[in-house]
Amino acid sequence: MAAQRGRDMLVKIKDDLGIFVTVAGLRTKTLKFNAKSIDITHSESDEAWRELLPGAGVKSVEIGGNGIFKDGASDALVRTSFFEQSAKTYEIIIPDFGSITGNFIITTLMYAGSYKGEASYELQLVSAGKPIFAAI
Repeated sequence: MAAQRGRDMLVKIKDDLGIFVTVAGLRTKTLKFNAKSIDITHSESDEAWRELLPGAGVKSVEIGGNGIFKDGASDALVRTSFFEQSAKTYEIIIPDFGSITGNFIITTLMYAGSYKGEASYELQLVSAGKPIFAAI
């Protein structure tokens, strides 16, 4: 994968009509894949080296981002999703890599603003089911 512009990574939320809308104003985005391990080390493990149970841990995806508050249609979808604590379908597009689509719940939604600056927000999403990866 060649170098890419960070702004080309997109986070989209599906609206009530089934159309993916780009979450407006995001300046930075992160995507984190997690796989928790299950430790099965026991008293007879070879020289007390840790042993892990392959494929048994809980997997998850986390999405984070922050940017400027735009008060657009996607902001309303995000805000409603947070207050309802409902799982909404999101699509994350990473150029020359692929896309991840699945249900996510917003665990953090923070708004901030300074006297001499723009209003900003930060959000954190966690997967609420198995996401689908599609390579590009």
